[in-house]
Amino acid sequence: MTAPDPAGSLPGLDVPVLQDHLRRAVPGLIDGPLTAWLLAGGRSNLTYLLSDGAVQLVLRRPPLGHVLETAHDMAREYRVQAALRRTDVPVPRTHLLEADPDVIGAPFYVMSFVDGLVLRSDEELRAVSADQAATLADGLADTLARLHAVAPEAVGLGDLGRPDGFLDRQLVRWARQLAASSSRHVPGLEELRDRLGQAVPAPQCSALVHGDYRLDNVVVDPDEPGHVRAVLDWEMATLGDPLTDLASAVAWWDGIVGLDSPVAAVPGDVPGFPPSSRLLERYGRQTGLDLAGLPWYLGFAFYKIAAIFEGIHYRDTKGLTTGEGFDRLGAMVPALVERGHAALDQT
Repeated sequence: MTAPDPAGSLPGLDVPVLQDHLRRAVPGLIDGPLTAWLLAGGRSNLTYLLSDGAVQLVLRRPPLGHVLETAHDMAREYRVQAALRRTDVPVPRTHLLEADPDVIGAPFYVMSFVDGLVLRSDEELRAVSADQAATLADGLADTLARLHAVAPEAVGLGDLGRPDGFLDRQLVRWARQLAASSSRHVPGLEELRDRLGQAVPAPQCSALVHGDYRLDNVVVDPDEPGHVRAVLDWEMATLGDPLTDLASAVAWWDGIVGLDSPVAAVPGDVPGFPPSSRLLERYGRQTGLDLAGLPWYLGFAFYKIAAIFEGIHYRDTKGLTTGEGFDRLGAMVPALVERGHAALDQT
């Protein structure tokens, strides 16, 4: 996290301008002078912690420069979280959506800060006991199952996406975004997309999907890690195939072991954490879905992560990233492609 900036500007955020705007737009939300920090994590959209000395808030805005079409939709994040407040899926309380880019240079939204633990580093994971790690895996799976049980129409999200043809459109989308943010040839990357396209499965059902579901996108209770206090980072939420979320969770849990990811620590690299098979068994029991076809979804998960990292690598080469670790993501892309092919070999 950056040093606090109570008076000037942080990358992507003019603090005095924001302070004045919040006082006008949401009277009573803040009282004292506003202080802001740029948080670690959030390697796509930028995330800031705000405080007036009494209340803590979080602001989310798109990254600096080279914003890909549909990839950083503030209104979508805000709308999904506001809707889910009426369900048993834990999300932060939302306060303000500002669509006018002239306020701070980009659209943004403000939500409450959820106190708890985001397990993002090796040190934090090593502090979790084996029993806690098991309940953490269960809590992650249970929360995902609850999300996929939400009836989108019942919470006003029935028009959030088009489930029909979802997987085909996802492949087209990420191929298009790769084309828009790639400056090099990655062996096997196009071939992985082709293999995925030749074997697209028929979804068992449709659901509200998070789009980037993984351990470091949830806030857990420090004393009871199996209790998820909030699910964060809804920028890719839509209606689609729920197994894409499950595969994302598995890929980030132990699918990228040994790659020294700077994004977040990998539970599979830490002794005492159960394998992702525990998440799969728990989720399958909760939902009743057939998980036999999961290798295709894992192949897609690796392809999608590779596309995201390649886009961040491109922005980093242009000097358009803020934070640490971006220079290491590009080196992970070839290994992710290899693992995507290996997953498809299991189909």
